[in-house]
Amino acid sequence: MIAIGEHVKILVASAPIDFRRGINGLVALVAEALKMDPYCGSIFVFRSKRRDRLKLIAWDGSGMILLTKWLENGGFAWPAARDGVVHLSGAQMAMLLAGHEWLTAPGSAVKRPVKAG
Repeated sequence: MIAIGEHVKILVASAPIDFRRGINGLVALVAEALKMDPYCGSIFVFRSKRRDRLKLIAWDGSGMILLTKWLENGGFAWPAARDGVVHLSGAQMAMLLAGHEWLTAPGSAVKRPVKAG
């Protein structure tokens, strides 16, 4: 199961991938192209060229999870295709998976600690 807690990082690869890639190919893509550790506990999201499919991978501590979703109608909202990643909040991830517009949804506010006085 993929747990989306408030401290889980969700990273969306903005460029489309070859959707024939399996779990091993996606792990290699995270490590080589994104220069990130696929076993860090973050969730990595990828899209097809047609924008109607996505794949995500996540390490849960005991194994790698691969999730694939196809939309029957329409396409997923996606940032402009370029190299790099976009960070999502848990709420934005839920909107993405539901096929809703998440690009304009507010991200998580980061609170700074205040010095006790």
